[in-house]
Amino acid sequence: MERREFITYSLAAISAAALSPSVLLAESARKANEERFAEVLEPRMAGGVKEFSLFIDFHTQELAPGMSIHTLAFNGQVPGPELRVQVGDKVRVKFENRTELNHTIHWHGLYVPWRMDGVPYVTQMPVMPGQTFTYEFEAKPYGTHFYHCHWGTLLHMQAGMYGALIIEDPDDPIRKRFPYLREYTLVYSAHDTNFLRTELNSMLERMKERRYLMANGRFDSERFALFDTKEDLQRAIDGGYQPPYVTNRRSRSELPDPNWFTVNGASYPSTPNLYIKSGESIRVRLVNAGTEEHYLHLHGHDFWLVCNDGIPLAQPQQMNTVRLSPGKTNDIIIEGTNRGIWTFHDHDTRRVTNNGLYPGGNLLALVYEDLPEQERVVGEMGAGGMKNMKNMKKKSLLPKVALDE
Repeated sequence: MERREFITYSLAAISAAALSPSVLLAESARKANEERFAEVLEPRMAGGVKEFSLFIDFHTQELAPGMSIHTLAFNGQVPGPELRVQVGDKVRVKFENRTELNHTIHWHGLYVPWRMDGVPYVTQMPVMPGQTFTYEFEAKPYGTHFYHCHWGTLLHMQAGMYGALIIEDPDDPIRKRFPYLREYTLVYSAHDTNFLRTELNSMLERMKERRYLMANGRFDSERFALFDTKEDLQRAIDGGYQPPYVTNRRSRSELPDPNWFTVNGASYPSTPNLYIKSGESIRVRLVNAGTEEHYLHLHGHDFWLVCNDGIPLAQPQQMNTVRLSPGKTNDIIIEGTNRGIWTFHDHDTRRVTNNGLYPGGNLLALVYEDLPEQERVVGEMGAGGMKNMKNMKKKSLLPKVALDE
């Protein structure tokens, strides 16, 4: 059976070592953790322009050990590669559509020319299967932004078509006040896996029919639900045409009801860790590319909210829970003032589940690299404690991977 005719769940194997708490502070674990963040895509310089190449294709994405789904992915990864440029850079993005669906790219939060904004039938025609489109713009404003598909947005965004876009400034106003040496980007999303499977299959079938009609010169506005003006639509309705929202292809109960919640395309226990050292400050860029609201809470610390939608705050706010609404970006600074391993999670704990089971979802950890291993040693449950603390080969360490509390 061909891929375009069958999209469903699949299972995938993972390396147990990458999830093992016993190696949490090992160099190998920190290296493995880097793979849980999107690749930074290096541009090609072309006549003073920073040129990026993005393509979209189907992809199998592992959400958690033993749970994989089919998604749409930029350059074979979810989230798509992170694009980093400087304020004022000339940017060119060559976008190739390798799927059987239509797509565009919207540059969320950027001041692009209107024909580059990526809204189908408003600023451009959709990029059809096998086609390419080139976006060109100047990188502005400064800050944390993101890009995503604006065709079939309800489906395509939760199917994985999103990625971070960071516009840097050599005279970084945040680093001046909070000197930080490293930073992390966390992209949040929510997924209804049943909706994804059903709607992707349905959309593929509709596109197959439309492409056949177009290839045979049988384009029909009513069949395509595409009209030049509202008046044209009204005339069609007066002639007996029923718009798709009247025939009710979907009912309210069939709209997405997310059962998986991801950070950088994965759910706990596959979420990334944030590493820090005592006395160090780190910058964390938070992007909500999904449909759900998150209330992100850090244990054991306050942090500083320093940017809202990429805009530096004149007065940074000290807090330990930040609201991240759909489409929002927030930047926070975490200061290494309380050594340990600390939870960073959504305080709406419905988002900290995997298919309804807690813990899961967008649960991750702030990990101090200079935490002595001895502080993590614990007794096994029901074992009466560690009888031989010197027997390091048999020690039991925190944290552990819990799947059902």
